[in-house]
Amino acid sequence: MIPLEKPGSGGSSPGATSGSGRAGRGLSGPCRPPPPPQARGLLTEIRAVVRTEPFQDGYSLCPGRELGRGKFAVVRKCIKKDSGKEFAAKFMRKRRKGQDCRMEIIHEIAVLELAQDNPWVINLHEVYETASEMILVLEYAAGGEIFDQCVADREEAFKEKDVQRLMRQILEGVHFLHTRDVVHLDLKPQNILLTSESPLGDIKIVDFGLSRILKNSEELREIMGTPEYVGNDKQETFLNISQMNLSYSEEEFDVLSESAVDFIRTLLVKKPEDRATAEECLKHPWLTQSSIQEPSFRMEKALEEANALQEGHSVPEINSDTDKSETKESIVTEELIVVTSYTLGQCRQSEKEKMEQKAISKRFKFEEPLLQEIPGEFIY
Repeated sequence: MIPLEKPGSGGSSPGATSGSGRAGRGLSGPCRPPPPPQARGLLTEIRAVVRTEPFQDGYSLCPGRELGRGKFAVVRKCIKKDSGKEFAAKFMRKRRKGQDCRMEIIHEIAVLELAQDNPWVINLHEVYETASEMILVLEYAAGGEIFDQCVADREEAFKEKDVQRLMRQILEGVHFLHTRDVVHLDLKPQNILLTSESPLGDIKIVDFGLSRILKNSEELREIMGTPEYVGNDKQETFLNISQMNLSYSEEEFDVLSESAVDFIRTLLVKKPEDRATAEECLKHPWLTQSSIQEPSFRMEKALEEANALQEGHSVPEINSDTDKSETKESIVTEELIVVTSYTLGQCRQSEKEKMEQKAISKRFKFEEPLLQEIPGEFIY
């Protein structure tokens, strides 16, 4: 994760955008006695009109395979009948393992409303409710997951200039969320979509089912995240985290610029208080330079510095004019660590090599998310 920034700024949901077709117009849906505000880090109020008429009255479900499926949700492509526009409909069960989880869905809706003005977060269009489900009508991201490119062959994978642009968008999206006290807690390549595949579009951050509201003076002690691609089992995952076990492949890194490798190294810092915030990451030379430098560094030196990281030695800090306050240092989030290592370190790897890579941050905690992905598909 990345340390939170500017706590409390914009903590309440912004006003509705008129004429945009976004959710957020009118009053909230069925009245229910709300739990205490932000119980367990959850938002409890939404602005969207929760529609109760049949979903099929306004939308047609597209035939063919689902966009994604989890234990408690399924995402299908749909067409709005009056406009012909494509959307993604996320059908979410309200009861899970015998418990009423409606308020968790309400929280996800509220987070999407809070981020409705950010171009890097998926757009919520409408909300429907039936006796057993809530249906979120979301922006359709035709390009699919960036994960597909991360495991592609070298000839088909992202080029460094592409990664540079997409990483800047990811950081801007995460910075936006953090300034509003939102931590995603399941940020990974499967939860970052592309608006189009060819030409390469922009990113959209999706699936806020595990997200929480976390003030700068608070700590989150729940076990969150997705472990399946960072270790053979949970015990190995946690051991890698605590021991800062990292692996660097000379073959995979020799095609990257020195600035890109330095960016990865700067994120993979053992002490959370020394790790950069999303805002500071955006000031790194790799993301501010106008062009990508040709690979000119010696790999032996990079490997030596990687070993130094594992032994707990310090690494150069990102250049920034912004001083870190003691409060910022005390709160850590580590969401972008795995994403960055996958995007730059594993873009060129095969499936076998992908499972062998163990680029993990010290304090990131993993657990199976509420919505489990089908490999190679996304769940929104």
